[in-house]
Amino acid sequence: MTDKSTRKPLLKNSHENKSADSHVLLLFNDDINTFDYVIDSLVEVCDHTGVQAEQCAILAHYKGKSEIKSGELSVLERMRSGLSRKGLISIIE
Repeated sequence: MTDKSTRKPLLKNSHENKSADSHVLLLFNDDINTFDYVIDSLVEVCDHTGVQAEQCAILAHYKGKSEIKSGELSVLERMRSGLSRKGLISIIE
């Protein structure tokens, strides 16, 4: 007989918890665009607040990439295209 209180619950990977139609838009760091330009672009294209955009830009700068939005593929594809037109590097996973 096992004591249920000593069992640890199995934790699922965060990717496993996402629905099938949930995707993530990632922004990559570059050495070309300024912080202000990236922040302004995220506000314009992705409807971020200034604070959200600044946090994403800082994360991308120090970690090499940053998750900037999650959601449906069609919405994220429009945002990725908009960022690309502004010279920013992003992908959808």
